[in-house]
Amino acid sequence: MTLISDNLKTKIEDLAIFGGKPLFSEKQHVGRPNLGDRTQFLNRINDMLDLNWLTNRGPFVKEFEQKIADYLGVKHCVSVCNATIALELAIRALELTGEVIIPSFTFIATAHALQWQEITPVFCDIDPITHTIDPDKIESMITPRTTGIIGVHVWGQPCNIEALTTIAKKHNLKLMFDAAHAMGCSYQGKMIGSFGDAEVLSFHATKFLNSFEGGAIVTNNDELAEKLILMENFGFSGLDNVIYIGTNGKMSEVCAAMGLTSLESINEFIEINHQNYQCYQQELKDIKGIKLFTYNQQEQCNYQYIVLEIDEEITNISRDKFVDILTAENIIARRYFYPGCHRMQPYKSYFPHAGLLLPETEKLSNKVMLLPTGVNMNPDKIIKITDLIKFILDNTCSIANKDNK
Repeated sequence: MTLISDNLKTKIEDLAIFGGKPLFSEKQHVGRPNLGDRTQFLNRINDMLDLNWLTNRGPFVKEFEQKIADYLGVKHCVSVCNATIALELAIRALELTGEVIIPSFTFIATAHALQWQEITPVFCDIDPITHTIDPDKIESMITPRTTGIIGVHVWGQPCNIEALTTIAKKHNLKLMFDAAHAMGCSYQGKMIGSFGDAEVLSFHATKFLNSFEGGAIVTNNDELAEKLILMENFGFSGLDNVIYIGTNGKMSEVCAAMGLTSLESINEFIEINHQNYQCYQQELKDIKGIKLFTYNQQEQCNYQYIVLEIDEEITNISRDKFVDILTAENIIARRYFYPGCHRMQPYKSYFPHAGLLLPETEKLSNKVMLLPTGVNMNPDKIIKITDLIKFILDNTCSIANKDNK
């Protein structure tokens, strides 16, 4: 039993943070794994064990790559053990060096994948509406050492791909995308995955479509794909024949089996996410100081994130206090991407004044809060969460007074 019945909040002493019973008996996570058909997955595991082929580009990996490529309408999909390795391989395969421009409002792996290879991430500010890198701020950051741009499709919201492509071509820069959030999303009617020189996908357990752990690089560039296949397997081209420098980035057969099973349920996962999003949208509309990130209904979207911006000046309660209160109720709300890559090490030491150039990133990283969604959520749970949010907003002064005692 997940819900605790008869636990409506009627006074602030009912809040779990002040000693009341939590609204949920089990933690409600932002990224609790979605599971496909268990029987189908176990059938694949039995087939894998019967075949006795566990890794090294087995039949499930090849099938998974082909089905991802077909789904996205892209020529090549190279699966890897996780999306961080995918970023590192794509960066190296594209021969990026010197400086690469990225947003600071992203998961730290985007920056680390560059710095790990002694490439300097140059942090660019974001568009406050789309939450993605602002093309208007990029050209002023280009130097003679700049070799590329990495756009990040945040929440599945595509970057302004057209503008980034124009800038990259104008300055002869490589362009790739961190599409970890964007599996199943589209831009101008075309699926994310085939833009730029390459795009990187994540199939981590917390993503709406998972392979336990995994990632992929997708591209229409034949030469790049050939290079990536070599790089993910130590540079081997056939038996005992190493022709390129590489590492061990291969996806295992068990992960590919999970990925295939997830892919078979992708439409169901997206539909549930969409229903959850619509429920949150209905319940949180017209609430001052609370802004729900909205998705473009003209495009395909995975709706895997429920993103709120909390305006403390209007609500009289900080985003962080909101997170603390919800967490005590077993609603594991999350701050993303707090505090921004530029405020994490080693970048905080390298670029101590970066925040001055990133005002929108600074504002957003202190406003954003993510709420639970996925197949484990339903309208009853969502209404309990949104009713609690309304209760908190109605009692901000009382909460502040009790905190100060």
